[in-house]
Amino acid sequence: MTEQATTPEMQNFGKVCEIMAKYEHRPEKLITILQEVQAEYRYLPKSILAFVAMGLKLSPAEVYGVATFYAHFTLEPQGKFVIKLCDGTACHVKQSIPILEAIRERLKLSETKPTTDDMLFTVETVSCLGACGLAPVMLINEDVHGQVTPQQAIELIEEIITDEANGAKND
Repeated sequence: MTEQATTPEMQNFGKVCEIMAKYEHRPEKLITILQEVQAEYRYLPKSILAFVAMGLKLSPAEVYGVATFYAHFTLEPQGKFVIKLCDGTACHVKQSIPILEAIRERLKLSETKPTTDDMLFTVETVSCLGACGLAPVMLINEDVHGQVTPQQAIELIEEIITDEANGAKND
């Protein structure tokens, strides 16, 4: 085995091979395969999209088209905790923007820099989370937080930061 075969990139492709094999390299399972790849890496690297295309005997344009069509997929690395803040009509009226501003200020993020340098948080706005009765609402990964204030949002972030720091000390 050559030294090149043990690089992290090759290990990534090894995991992608396992995922494609699980679905018997069936092109009709493309979305499911991409979902699992993204769950593994928290995004879809372009090199892996090309590798998936080859492995499923699809054109790279077709795989890239699927990855960019669905809002669930991302081609940019995301943090361990993805914060989705709703800015739909109900949430906007109930002051979602001050929450967004507070989160971005605390994490030193902006519209053009959505992910923290330590890859712990990614912050994004979404048009609707389908929970208008909880407005303003935000998700942290899959956890729903309703009727959030800027102060509550910061407290949730601080709790995560503390938990992560304590977890790092215990490892």
